[in-house]
Amino acid sequence: MWYMIYSEDVPNSLPKRKQARPAHIERLQTLKDLGRLLIAGPCPAIDSEDPGEAGFTGSMVVADFDDLAAAQAWADSDPYLEAGVYEKVVVKPYKKVLP
Repeated sequence: MWYMIYSEDVPNSLPKRKQARPAHIERLQTLKDLGRLLIAGPCPAIDSEDPGEAGFTGSMVVADFDDLAAAQAWADSDPYLEAGVYEKVVVKPYKKVLP
């Protein structure tokens, strides 16, 4: 089943994001390679494709996991969480309707 993982950043998270990004992307790439990633990406802090030093306010991942506990465990081991980028993480079942 699909699960949505929405994470909110701490203020001024950009330096921490930059440091932990390679490990964070590696985990997402693994999900993609397994065919389990629907979508993933950050939320820019300003209305711009490239927010520069304004950074990001959070991230969203929608991926396939066996159950809610597995999705939560995956979210709990995110390098961004370990690096102090995220202050809040919400994991919920997600039902894809369109396209």
